[in-house]
Amino acid sequence: MFMGGDTVDIEIEKIVRTERKSIALQITDDATLVVRAPFYVNDDTIERVVLKRKDWVEKNKNSILRRDPKFSTREFVNGEGFLYLGKYYKLTIVDEQETALKLGTGFCLSRELLPNARQVFIQWYREEAHEKISERVEWYAQKRGFKYNKINITNAQKRWGSCSSKRNLNFSWRLIMAPLRVVDYVVVHELVHLEEKNHTKMFWNRVKMLMPDYEKHKEWLKRNGYLLRL
Repeated sequence: MFMGGDTVDIEIEKIVRTERKSIALQITDDATLVVRAPFYVNDDTIERVVLKRKDWVEKNKNSILRRDPKFSTREFVNGEGFLYLGKYYKLTIVDEQETALKLGTGFCLSRELLPNARQVFIQWYREEAHEKISERVEWYAQKRGFKYNKINITNAQKRWGSCSSKRNLNFSWRLIMAPLRVVDYVVVHELVHLEEKNHTKMFWNRVKMLMPDYEKHKEWLKRNGYLLRL
């Protein structure tokens, strides 16, 4: 749907209708405008909402288009870079490798599994995330006496971590692509949520006690989180 505003033209690339009760606008990581709307809402109503928020749409689209580096769709070819703990490692497709994927000076992927490369990478990232994040959780938990139930690795795309009412800690496998101090920030954030449920001043004070420089890691995630995907 292409629509003209008072000063700008706005293209609605996708409308998703569900049983939701309100209209929501989303700018995706490739600067696409997606409108999520209830089934009963017509196109004219959607247009009015989008025009009313045209400044927000333009601001967020431009912010994404100015990003550097840009995210590019993965092709799983020789020389392509993949993130692990904040560093890019080049991929090499190899023959006669016993393991599906391994990391040394770079990633080595078995040619036999190339058709399933994305799933192979995801499984590798999940396993690494569980091992590394569990280590960091346990270290901080022992340091301050936090008591948690268990750790789950999820497929969440943008919710890097969460803490359930049952004291379970949940972390996205994508987080393992971020620098270790960023991983630590999310771990600390969720551990503090075990005792402080809301983002109050007390909550942030407790986060700062454990990680005095947490704000720069929080900002890194805000600015670069779009890169933590396949």
